[in-house]
Amino acid sequence: MRIKSMRAMSAAVRQAYRRGEEEETLEPLVLFDGEGSPVGRVGKGDSVVFYNIRGEREVELTRSLVENGFKEFPVVEGMGLHFVTMVEYQRGLPVEVAFPPAGVLTDTLSDVLSGQGLRQAKVTEAEKAAHITYFLNGKKGEPLPGEERVIVPTRKDVVLFDEAPEMSISRVSEAVVDKISDRACDIVFVNFPNVDVVGHIENEQAVIRAVEAVDAHTGRVVDKALRAGMQVIVTADHGTVERWLYPDGVVDTGHTDSPVPFILAGMDAGLTLRKEGELADVAPTVLEIMGIPCPSTMTGRSLIEAGGNLQTLRRRLLFIILDGWGINEDRTGNLIARAVTPVMDGLWARFPHSELKAAGEAVGLPEGTVGNSEVGHLHLGAGRRVYSDRSRIDRAIRDGSFFRNSAFLKAVTAAKRNGRSLHLMGIVSFFSSHGSVDHLMALMEMAKREGLEDVFVHAMLGRRGEQPESGANYVEMIEKKAEEIGVGRVVSVIGRYWSMDREENWDRVEKTYRMLIKGKGTPVYG
Repeated sequence: MRIKSMRAMSAAVRQAYRRGEEEETLEPLVLFDGEGSPVGRVGKGDSVVFYNIRGEREVELTRSLVENGFKEFPVVEGMGLHFVTMVEYQRGLPVEVAFPPAGVLTDTLSDVLSGQGLRQAKVTEAEKAAHITYFLNGKKGEPLPGEERVIVPTRKDVVLFDEAPEMSISRVSEAVVDKISDRACDIVFVNFPNVDVVGHIENEQAVIRAVEAVDAHTGRVVDKALRAGMQVIVTADHGTVERWLYPDGVVDTGHTDSPVPFILAGMDAGLTLRKEGELADVAPTVLEIMGIPCPSTMTGRSLIEAGGNLQTLRRRLLFIILDGWGINEDRTGNLIARAVTPVMDGLWARFPHSELKAAGEAVGLPEGTVGNSEVGHLHLGAGRRVYSDRSRIDRAIRDGSFFRNSAFLKAVTAAKRNGRSLHLMGIVSFFSSHGSVDHLMALMEMAKREGLEDVFVHAMLGRRGEQPESGANYVEMIEKKAEEIGVGRVVSVIGRYWSMDREENWDRVEKTYRMLIKGKGTPVYG
């Protein structure tokens, strides 16, 4: 692909669109020089900043680049990279962390249940394992005393889940039914991931099938729990497909700032709930239902209003999280409203319910920011507002401390001292929960201030919550920034499907690795 331009990579992405490629699965594009060699490959002794946040989708690629004895696919030994991650992806990785965790949360819902000697089970499929365990537990990786984790393998026989919108939901609900039948298990948490996962794919009929599968299996486990004398909570972590269209009619495959449902079934007659709340109010509500004192660190408020006779000491509870199920009164472009959902319609009509804020400041994000699964689960378990890594980083850019961050400066100093390059890699988006193009721009500006010339950008694309062809616009924005400040060049572009895996699909990660190290991809001459 011969494109003689300083903006060759954005032009190449636009050509890929014309070939029918989509951003999520975009095959690697690699910048080549006039002599036919790839430009800006990651080499031995180079410095790398992986500026993504969250982390659960970033671990595998990071491991391939820094882990001694890595065996999942062939790698170049002895790279000796000075590697920096924006936040901590996994404890023990041999990297510098620019914004270390403030510390794990204590007194989460799961902590309190464990401290009371209660048994809890966390059930989902692998696609959402980190959310219902690590994030719900306040960013603690290991199971708590009395906690069991049942993780159903995610199917690997499909490329994207619009081919199988039901995913592994039958096996997930079977596992939930087993735990309901186990009377020694006091509380069962389950995440049904389908609506969120399939909702990120532009396939309307597949999304409707996913919604209807979640509705049907919610009915199955709710019926089983009520027959077993359990109380039931049905809620969600954020919205997605209830607002499927932008105002101009273009499909929006991203998250939303919609409220989410909270339904309480199986309680005594006469109990009422506040009409509105936020995700941080859920944990205090659970503790009140179970007759357990709420720790002072939980600043959320129980959703239960006076008027009901609880008589609930230590009753068993089923806690259902419908991942991505938002509320939207407008039926226009509302795929939840278009789906046939007799179970959720019936639960909403029959039982006390509330609408919960699940975006923006209510979940520790900047005002106007959409919600996501990470902060959603974190707040469901924390019972208080927890301010996000994104907010911390944004504040650091505003107050200037970002440009003095010791981890970044060490990477720059190492590159200058050794005559090596600095590589900046990550998602290019304003709206992704995995990172912000603003953070990349700030890193480019920092390199400029520090007098570093050899700076290469490796961009990952994925249109979630973005307009069509937004990836090319972001790449061009980076190219314009590089022209403006005279530092940096976009040298690789790839779909996040290949870069940001969390299911040990090592063939995908290897494709990204070979692009970064070997320059394997479609050549773009610029």
